[in-house]
Amino acid sequence: MSISTPVHAAENAGYRKDLKTRHIQMIALGGALGTGLFLGAGGRLNAGGPGLAIVYAVCGLIGYMMLRSLGEMVVHRPTSGSFTSYSREFLGEKAAFFAGWVYFIAWVTVGIAELTAIAVYLQFWPIFQDVPQWVLVALALSIVVGVNLLGVKLFGEAEFWFAFIKVAAILVFMGIGIFVIISGRDVAGHNPGFGTLHEDGWFPNGVMPLIVLTQGVVFAYAGIDMIGVAAGETQNPEKEIPRAINTTVFRIIFFYVGSVLLLALLLPASEYKAGESPFVTFLNALGVPGAADIMNLVVLTAALSSVNAGLYATARVLKPLAHTGSAPKFLGVMSKHGVPMGGVWLTTALLILGVILNYVVPSQAFEIVLNFGAIAILAMWTMIVVAHLGYLKAAKEGKVTRHSYRAPLGAAGDWIVIIFLVGVVVLMAFDHPVGTYTLIAAVVVGVPGFIAGWYATRASRAKALANIEHRVD
Repeated sequence: MSISTPVHAAENAGYRKDLKTRHIQMIALGGALGTGLFLGAGGRLNAGGPGLAIVYAVCGLIGYMMLRSLGEMVVHRPTSGSFTSYSREFLGEKAAFFAGWVYFIAWVTVGIAELTAIAVYLQFWPIFQDVPQWVLVALALSIVVGVNLLGVKLFGEAEFWFAFIKVAAILVFMGIGIFVIISGRDVAGHNPGFGTLHEDGWFPNGVMPLIVLTQGVVFAYAGIDMIGVAAGETQNPEKEIPRAINTTVFRIIFFYVGSVLLLALLLPASEYKAGESPFVTFLNALGVPGAADIMNLVVLTAALSSVNAGLYATARVLKPLAHTGSAPKFLGVMSKHGVPMGGVWLTTALLILGVILNYVVPSQAFEIVLNFGAIAILAMWTMIVVAHLGYLKAAKEGKVTRHSYRAPLGAAGDWIVIIFLVGVVVLMAFDHPVGTYTLIAAVVVGVPGFIAGWYATRASRAKALANIEHRVD
């Protein structure tokens, strides 16, 4: 028996299979439909023009290839440890250590950014404008911690309805937009339709802004990997996960590309602006009363959903590290509700730093963490496809048997994703000063941090692995 077998058993022990088909579908869909679309698309449209739809399509296809690689490993062995567990199995303990902790860092930084955004959205309404930003952040954090501690069933329900609100909002917008185009109604002095595209052209500022915007679009797709973590608490994952991946990714691309293209048809790209939801821009131009309030509620929901999902995922991904000594033991402890509560509380503790950050520098809190989150997400996607390359190598050597659900392009698809992600990192390096300084900080702080963490846990890891070997013998 391999040493991996008892580790796999330990990392899956204590979970409840309470996630149903509708939960999985909405977790996968809702994970990527967030503030990157509802808020961030406005500034990107202004900078890049209608050609932004092409960037969303390309990044969506890259995300699909990454997710199919993850999906093949999920069907091989469903686990809430997701790609951390697969990294250990096919690449070794060092890869698992890096994968688990980079995933943790990614979602902590995203969580702090989204908590900050929640406070900003709440202060849109007069009733909250006199409430300190850090108080609103603390309130939002308390809600999502409560949802996570009470079990995966409540988490699944919360994510289902969060995602439902987001999907419903997009569908309503699309319905209104298509009706406006068909009816020939004038919108703020513009005639919606393909003629609008020619007012500024597909690439009003050239192709270069679109290339630079690619890093932000990749960040907008962050969360589609959540389906791998949810596999360990899903009923019949071998059937449900492939179905969710095949249907959800194309729905996500449809929503992103369709929404951006429709927005460009309704108003010239120059009418949209950063800091305002493009949906609000259009609905206000159309004269819809309360449009800003409605969309503010939607982006608030999107941000809450992101924090909720991040808290869920980090707790599950850290548990395998706890069983091999690469993380403190308390991160492997399960509650009576089937929740790795140690991971929930550790993530919460670091998210509280976000509360402090909002108290100290409320105006810069969002930008400070957002860029670090982007780098961590790029590393996370890279580790998924590298682990899949290890899986393919193991299959070639006869150590595992590939099943019928496979990544379409095999190893070639993994290398396409890697090359694309490396290209995004290069773009960040030339995005001076923010991207340049963020990458420098990640190298100067991140690399020594991971090395120090690896050696700091050397004794606990040796002890844990020795105990596992003893049980195997």
